[in-house]
Amino acid sequence: MLVDNGVRNDSRVQKSARSAAEAGWDVILFGISNTREIQSWNIGEAEVRLVPKPSPLSHRRQEMKGLRYRSPLAYRSSDVASFRKQQVKAWRADLRFRAAAATADGPGKPSAGGSPARLVLPKAAAKATSKWVGLRSRATRRAKRKRTKFDTPLDKAIIKFWQVSKGERAWRKLLPYLWDYELAFAKHIDELEPDLIHAHDFRMLGVGARAAVRLRATGRPVKLVWDAHEFVPGLHSHHERWIPGHVAWEKEHAVFSDAVITVSPSLAELLVKGHKLKETPYVVLNAPVMQPAPDEVADVDPTPDLRELCGIDEDTPLLAYCGGINPVRGVETMIEGLVKMPDVHVALVSLPPSGKPFPATAKIIELIEELGVGDRVHVLPFVPHWQVPEFLSTADAAVSPLHHLANHELALSNKFFEYSQARLPLVVSDIRTMAEMVERTGQGEVFKAQDVEDYVRAVKAVLANPDRYRKAYEDPELLAQWTWEAQAVVLDKIYSRLLPGTEAPAAPKDRSRPAPTAGPEGSGNESTV
Repeated sequence: MLVDNGVRNDSRVQKSARSAAEAGWDVILFGISNTREIQSWNIGEAEVRLVPKPSPLSHRRQEMKGLRYRSPLAYRSSDVASFRKQQVKAWRADLRFRAAAATADGPGKPSAGGSPARLVLPKAAAKATSKWVGLRSRATRRAKRKRTKFDTPLDKAIIKFWQVSKGERAWRKLLPYLWDYELAFAKHIDELEPDLIHAHDFRMLGVGARAAVRLRATGRPVKLVWDAHEFVPGLHSHHERWIPGHVAWEKEHAVFSDAVITVSPSLAELLVKGHKLKETPYVVLNAPVMQPAPDEVADVDPTPDLRELCGIDEDTPLLAYCGGINPVRGVETMIEGLVKMPDVHVALVSLPPSGKPFPATAKIIELIEELGVGDRVHVLPFVPHWQVPEFLSTADAAVSPLHHLANHELALSNKFFEYSQARLPLVVSDIRTMAEMVERTGQGEVFKAQDVEDYVRAVKAVLANPDRYRKAYEDPELLAQWTWEAQAVVLDKIYSRLLPGTEAPAAPKDRSRPAPTAGPEGSGNESTV
């Protein structure tokens, strides 16, 4: 398996590796090391290897050029601008000292500063130079922003030129940093000589495809599985080259896949259209683990009591939110809604294990203080992913207030399934896939995204009659399919189809029973990376 991160914070990748190994596959999971050394450990029977990824190509060629071609007034670099600003400040500080020394009483010679008359011209020159340097420094900042965003008419024309002239190969000019992934992982994959490569998300698709092609050229019939986590055209664009470059990278390499996996039927349809896939991708949901392995729960504290951590009793209305905090997650809607619901508390399970809050948390704290609701908002640390449903289960309802973004519209998030396994009534914004599911099952209320009034209406409806919404969970098949154990069966069937000779288990694995021993060759012990 391949992933473009450090593995530890990617629950889907961890679950995929562990469950594949449990099914009998020999799994090596490659990720990115944050050091210059290879790091290794195990997730169950799967081996993790983090390899260093130098990034010299992440510095775009434009950043190596001077800025003056974008603005005649700009300095050739930000470093030069900073140097000149500090140099002028030092000059003016020295002139202030000399003026003071010319008139100061006490030890020293007044002449050390020169006479006031002698400083008139230097002061004027320093002031004029300061204004000139300031003007050029502002021009430098503007030029750097333009260079970073690639949003000028010339930049856009260049992007279009490469798209038209290179087509799917345009990423080589638009985003050469993608070569850094190829160069970091290629030798490790080639040495392993896997039978199957499972590439997670779009960056690793290219790395996996190129490795598969090289191995196939040597006569090894390696299979490639692409696990598409996101809809690339709908991602946040860091600059004007980001989306077209990654779309080209994905298009060039998608054709080498033997099977495609994704997170929702909606995204599967878009992938078929966007890449002219011959088969509809398999759907493996981001569902929670309900039967954690013994090594996962070893030395882990019991699931804490949510209400105890909040310091409230069972009669106090409590809304739960679990996940990261950023401007498009909609947490501010929950906080603003508290003004109109004076008896309601909110638990934000949003503090990473490191203890360092998400950058956007500071703005949420400011909003909490501004509205005076700090006594009813409780920011709590994450718990292990298998504890989330039990941890949240004592809340009265769970909230998913996402804003409208392309990728939000296309999939059911981790938190949706975790909330459902906690059997909580849901209050969700009207992003398409989640809203349609909630309306179909009757497990909650839908509100207009970023509309505080409508959010408050939805919350009050759920709190007024929670049993009406909990009734949806009485359907045993609903929650049974929303578990990782059920999704692992799908994953094993995909591997088995591509590498015949093993049968998928008939039902999710019961961890209360001893694990089966590996069978003979052809019964599931082929190598997968």
